[in-house]
Amino acid sequence: MGHHNCKCCAHDSAQSQKVPVNSNALKDYRKIILSALLLFGGIIMDMMDITFFREKYVALIWYISAYLPVGLPVMKEAWKSIVEKDVFSEFTLMTIATLGAFYIREYPEGVAVMLFYSLGELFQGKAVDRAKRNISTLLDVRPETATVIKENEPVVETPQKVQVGEIIEVKAGERVPLDGVMQSEAAAFNTSALTGESRPRSIRRGEEVLAGMIVTDKVTRIQVTRPFENSALSRILELVQNASERKAPAELFIRKFARIYTPIVTVLAVLTVLLPFIYSLINVQFTFVFDDWLYKALVFLVISCPCALVVSIPLGYFGGIGAASRLGVLFKGGNYLDAITQVNTVVFDKTGTLTKGTFNVQSCETQPGISEEKLIQLAASVERNSTHPIAKAIVSYARERNIALEPTTEVTEIAGHGLVTTIGGKRILAGNIRLLSKYQINYPEELSLISDTIVACAMGTEYTGYLLLADTLKEDAVQAVNELKALNINNIQILSGDKQAIVTNFAQKLGVREAYGDLLPDGKVKHIEELRQHAGNRIAFVGDGINDAPVLALSNIGIAMGGLGSDAAIETADVVIQTDQPSKVATAIRVAKHTRRIIWQNISLAFGVKLLVLVLGAGGLATLWEAVFADVGVALIAIVNAIRIQKFIKIE
Repeated sequence: MGHHNCKCCAHDSAQSQKVPVNSNALKDYRKIILSALLLFGGIIMDMMDITFFREKYVALIWYISAYLPVGLPVMKEAWKSIVEKDVFSEFTLMTIATLGAFYIREYPEGVAVMLFYSLGELFQGKAVDRAKRNISTLLDVRPETATVIKENEPVVETPQKVQVGEIIEVKAGERVPLDGVMQSEAAAFNTSALTGESRPRSIRRGEEVLAGMIVTDKVTRIQVTRPFENSALSRILELVQNASERKAPAELFIRKFARIYTPIVTVLAVLTVLLPFIYSLINVQFTFVFDDWLYKALVFLVISCPCALVVSIPLGYFGGIGAASRLGVLFKGGNYLDAITQVNTVVFDKTGTLTKGTFNVQSCETQPGISEEKLIQLAASVERNSTHPIAKAIVSYARERNIALEPTTEVTEIAGHGLVTTIGGKRILAGNIRLLSKYQINYPEELSLISDTIVACAMGTEYTGYLLLADTLKEDAVQAVNELKALNINNIQILSGDKQAIVTNFAQKLGVREAYGDLLPDGKVKHIEELRQHAGNRIAFVGDGINDAPVLALSNIGIAMGGLGSDAAIETADVVIQTDQPSKVATAIRVAKHTRRIIWQNISLAFGVKLLVLVLGAGGLATLWEAVFADVGVALIAIVNAIRIQKFIKIE
């Protein structure tokens, strides 16, 4: 799931698991505000030559009080880094430089450097890790209770306590807590959470029911066949956790930079003291004063602190995240915003991502002598009292076309086949072709070849026609594919639990060449793993269901539909599209690329100024204050530059 190992916000992340986000953020800001007030208060008193502040111990205690709120957390991280054998971390550099500033009695400079560093670190922490939560929140999607039938009485227990062979009862609208075998005659189930299949599934007595399915029409009894930990839903959650472990962490530039930069700066600072000392041993006329050279070394070390970079880089990401959120795209961290610019392969789930996930009547085929209106009237009249989603779609379609329904008598449901009733003294059938065969109704052979969902009708002994139903594409689905192609992303694929024929049909409408159907969650994981074997592939997967969580975690960038998507998918994803529009995938990539350009401008600026000040410092022309203000100046320019990212909203 794209976890990162950025130690800059390690203490933030650790705290956020124990303390509510708001109180933790407030605590961080309080420390920075307190430190800033004490720092500027001390500077003002020094400038005004306040009598009591002249005492050197008063000033020292005052500035130590200003330093500790922002300095202690960094010093703790420096110690952790040293214990973990990462001696040359930016934490170590900041600690040595600022303590050195105190040693040479440049107290305000020491506080100022640590204050700006801590502010930059806070921005980075919020930008990278604020929205991230532990995968364990996925466990919340599993039902917490199961109703067990014991001696014909319902007993509520936790699913973990239910034994194999016991009978459980699930009401309409409830999620099945355990895998089992159907005991009731028949019921309709929403299986999209497990298979992603949009079509409701009718399960009859003796057939398998899986944990995670939702009963849609009636109270149902199921005999448990697997313990809780081996259920289908538990296996999906395990897939998510395994995929997350396999996913490589995305590191921010500042960490990579610090690994090279920090040791070099530290060595140069040591050499600033050591080389003159060695020279004094060779040339006795050269007088070596330790404190003077230590002062120059520490000035060099303070100048070398990467404060401007620490502030400017996260601010750029923060600006990009803000711009994207206003366009309906939530990036969970700056590292994902950076990673999405490298994407060259986009894989879409079908149901609920490219399609609406709801059924609509697509067309009607009638026999001679039967009008469309009559066929729709018959089908809707039969289905009017059914709670099945297909039935509701037909009744809704009749209502849209203002077709009045006929009164029916004694509607009989034949499980797995359809409905039978009487209208105006004639027997009316509405269901699948198995229903027609059962009543020995002759129907065209082509009906057997139709892959989509159909409701066939008959009046008396005569076949009258059928209604074709299908999930419908979202309004911007075609636009989504075209915009990705405009960004030179030509490897676009569709994965789905639906029939291959249905998936292929949608792919043709969208102009997508590769589409794969009949996939269960582990099939999707296998497909993404195959794509990942090609080193050049940078994969973004776009999905919305619990079944999509493993592939969202395994892909380089996981993108979830946040409006109607499952909590599991949203928690697992790196990017959330809040509007449920697939076209926002291209928007996310465009915002990220725009942000990346501005960030690299900030990096170039920070490097340029840093190099200039280092040269001046080496020549003894730059003091600590000049170094600090040079960093602050770069940070301010970076902030102004980052604000330009917000203008991207107008471009969109």
